[in-house]
Amino acid sequence: MTTSYVDPRAPFASLSVDFIGSFPDPAVRLDPVLPEIAIIGRSNVGKSSLLNALTGRANLARVSQTPGKTQHVNVFRLPGFYLVDLPGYGFAKASKVMRAEFRKLVIGYLTQRETLGGICWLLDCRHSPSKEDYEFQELLAESGRPVLVVLTKGDKFGRMARLARVPVLARELGVDERSIQLVSAKEREGVTDLGISIASAMGVTLVLPPAPVAP
Repeated sequence: MTTSYVDPRAPFASLSVDFIGSFPDPAVRLDPVLPEIAIIGRSNVGKSSLLNALTGRANLARVSQTPGKTQHVNVFRLPGFYLVDLPGYGFAKASKVMRAEFRKLVIGYLTQRETLGGICWLLDCRHSPSKEDYEFQELLAESGRPVLVVLTKGDKFGRMARLARVPVLARELGVDERSIQLVSAKEREGVTDLGISIASAMGVTLVLPPAPVAP
């Protein structure tokens, strides 16, 4: 994929990023075979904004005011691994048939992909997990895949308040705080740390830009 500008501050800025395709079949064969990491969350959780922030490509993933735009398995190839954008769940305005198809696609991907090496599960840090979130958490646990909880939209709180959300949501989800990372795609907070976590899980070494020098 060719873009006019790559933000050098992004953790994946030094990596090539190619859009492989958008697939309705969760068992689609990818060539070459590489480990995959999936990005999943509710349809309005900010997946597209986070993907763009990670790669530094403003138009890599479509950011829409209408939740539920991702309807297929969208695959991006980076050196050594695939980054997979899965359809969001919980889109209230979608028909029951469409929601059922989305669920079938996501479940199929999570259970069938032998190359799936990990999952970034995005949750809006402003809200406690919903009934649907808990149901999805059970599905993730059944998949047996490593899961990193990513709290999005951290900029909606002040710094102290956003940090306080991590232990609160850890308790509500029944997970270790160390398996949670808080990010803000808008302010880029936590994005580099998340990129490092993803690269480490995929066995990829990142070349990060130098930290800005304080005046």
